Amino acid sequence: MSEESPEKPSAAASAGADDLAGPELARAVLDAALAKRRLAQQQPRRRTGESEGEGRRLRGYSGPGPDPRDPQLFGAMLERLMKQRGWQKPAAEATVFGAWEKVVGEDIAKHSRPIKLEDGVLTVEAESTAWATQLRMLTARLLKSIAAEVGHNVVQRLNIHGPSAPSWSRGPRRVQGRGPRDTYG
Repeated sequence: MSEESPEKPSAAASAGADDLAGPELARAVLDAALAKRRLAQQQPRRRTGESEGEGRRLRGYSGPGPDPRDPQLFGAMLERLMKQRGWQKPAAEATVFGAWEKVVGEDIAKHSRPIKLEDGVLTVEAESTAWATQLRMLTARLLKSIAAEVGHNVVQRLNIHGPSAPSWSRGPRRVQGRGPRDTYG
């Protein structure tokens, strides 16, 4: 077997495939492949499929150790995505509304509901004016339980009000006068 330069394929391969047949053709193809491989080994290797911080190319099976290609838990992947995109605060704010019963307790959640959260101020609507008064007295405790569940500085202040009655002051059929008397009392 003669060593040929990696830049040039063998003379038999360059002579043309028309002249060769059988074992000579197979040998010419093999020599051309070996020459191509030697040429690729001499050129600087270009790494594909690697992310920042990794110095080696990932190929084949991952092996016995931990690998970024290993299956990941969905919760861990979601948490990492939220952290990368800066979605922790919006997720905590959504928890206040989505898990209101868990955040403040079952009894309070039956008689109140969160309306909006804006600039750290949570607006809560109570079932009645009596419940609104009770919730105002429990404000410190509610803030502590909210902070324990969703994190600090998500809700900084509570704005608690009672139920709102329908407004009769505006509309297409508004008549000047005192409006309804003892309907809402």
